[in-house]
Amino acid sequence: MRLIADIHTHTLVSGHAYGTIREMAQAASEKKLEVLGITEHAPGIPGTVDPFYYNNLKVVPRELYGVQIIHGCEINILNDGTLSLEERFIQKLDYAIAGIHTLCYQDAGVQKNTENVISCMKHPKVKLISHPDDNHTPLDYEALVRAAHDTDTALEVNNSSLVKKEKRLNCYDNYRNMLNWCQILSVPIIVSSDAHDPSWVGRFELAEKMLEEMNFPELLILNNDTEKLIRFLVQN
Repeated sequence: MRLIADIHTHTLVSGHAYGTIREMAQAASEKKLEVLGITEHAPGIPGTVDPFYYNNLKVVPRELYGVQIIHGCEINILNDGTLSLEERFIQKLDYAIAGIHTLCYQDAGVQKNTENVISCMKHPKVKLISHPDDNHTPLDYEALVRAAHDTDTALEVNNSSLVKKEKRLNCYDNYRNMLNWCQILSVPIIVSSDAHDPSWVGRFELAEKMLEEMNFPELLILNNDTEKLIRFLVQN
């Protein structure tokens, strides 16, 4: 398996990450990645950037160290099923990631948690659901994957979750469940590092191992081909 893009990463702008865009891009180049997505945290995460930041993304070069740079945001799913970033800023992005973070979300039970995620999937800029793997905010995986199919949304396998499995309750079994439904319904996934430091860019080892053990079809992995990925994220 060869993965050529890491599209869920954070720079120091997110408030609890430790590299600049250029340091992250250089790390991506060293890992021989072709695409790097910078996805700072949206409002709701302590210390993250003011949304005004997204108004000026045009000044960032679209290629650094031979790596294509794309701009997203990891937006929080809120308890009312809405996103934590205003629409005027969402429209400045190439793509959006939506995810539950317990810093700004209170567990509402399996059914309501799932409904809230599905509600955010319907936004046309939301192309990926981040780390849907933690039983602190449990999900109905059949319903989640069916909604991903219907809304043309990808689901993430987050390598960082697998690294910190003690904090992400039951994440391994949840991913296996989700991935089984993805195979049944032909729903695509994206493998991400969720890097908060340049040293973690392109780190996919545990996610790759799980996918290989499950014989997960490479046809359903979006970030193993640049053209396929960009078409899905930006042109779709």
